[in-house]
Amino acid sequence: MSKRDYYEILGVSRDASQEDIKKSYRKLAVQYHPDRNPNDKAAEDKFKEAAEAYEVLSSDEKRQRYNQFGHAGVNAGGGFGGFQNVDDIFENFGSIFEDLFGMGGGRQRGGGGGNRARKGADLRYDIRISFKDSFLGSEKKIQIPRKSSCTSCQGTGAAAGSKPVTCGSCRGQGQVTIQQGFFAYSSACPDCRGQGKKIQSPCKDCHGAGQISKTSNITVKIPAGVNNGMRLRVSGEGEAGANGGPAGDLYVFIEVESLKYYRREENDLIATIKIGVAQAILGVDAQMDIFSEELKKVNIPQGTQPGQRIVIPGEGFPKLDRNSRAKGNLIVEVQVEIPSKVSKEAEDHLRAFANVVGQSTKGNSGAGFFDKIFG
Repeated sequence: MSKRDYYEILGVSRDASQEDIKKSYRKLAVQYHPDRNPNDKAAEDKFKEAAEAYEVLSSDEKRQRYNQFGHAGVNAGGGFGGFQNVDDIFENFGSIFEDLFGMGGGRQRGGGGGNRARKGADLRYDIRISFKDSFLGSEKKIQIPRKSSCTSCQGTGAAAGSKPVTCGSCRGQGQVTIQQGFFAYSSACPDCRGQGKKIQSPCKDCHGAGQISKTSNITVKIPAGVNNGMRLRVSGEGEAGANGGPAGDLYVFIEVESLKYYRREENDLIATIKIGVAQAILGVDAQMDIFSEELKKVNIPQGTQPGQRIVIPGEGFPKLDRNSRAKGNLIVEVQVEIPSKVSKEAEDHLRAFANVVGQSTKGNSGAGFFDKIFG
């Protein structure tokens, strides 16, 4: 099947100006754009056909070859540059859509001119926080070196009173096509280094880069309940984007300091408390520091055994779930301290207690342990 004439496809005369060609293509591209015609094969074919015609007629060099040799002069390999689908068009001719629709109107799929808006690089920052901060949450002020948009030129790279100009070699596409016989290939434009624009009067502060390196002060909110090894994403606090693109993100990696008598098990706060022998036997109302203004009252019941756990529901770490206010539990592990030495009065009381409960002790004439078992 013979290919249609490019001028016919765009509905323009053979002596049409570039502005008329662009205007006609804009109308067709909007009419048959895939986003407006989902799952419409006929519209997709017309969109590709119009894109092929525009790609040729918008280039003075290709248009001249087409006028002289027809389709054979510009499509030695057949088809639209050898691309078979719409994604290929967006990927390899992104600058066409940016030129027509501005950023966002052409799907912004990679490739194309180097003057496309690009997101800045993401950054990483490692921070060490206290166990208390992980339990209650906090705010930390940090300093990070990063590339930021130059305030003198608003990121354009051009000196005040001037602005970047479209590269004449690639006509703003950032790429040039080299023809060798029947073969053609594209490469980054050497004149503008793939940017699509050239700066004739560079900004003195950033020397035309549009970005400067500086140390920025950032406040990071540490939510209550963060755990060791977690990372926090701070949107837009990475390096500045290029050509008006958005800034990257900052990722803060958390390391939580350990404490001697506290640890974490999932969302439970495990706290160790030491009590005496008499307190374990008789029970006691102990007070613990659970990172609040007031001490936490914990009831240790009579007969508590060494290593026994006392569970207090809902007093642990907050769960990191925006839809839930649930918390883990506070689990108190009891350690019973055995004194290495006691006074003579205390020893007498202990021996009296041992006699009452029928326990043999050193220096006590009562029945020994093995006597009770085997006697």
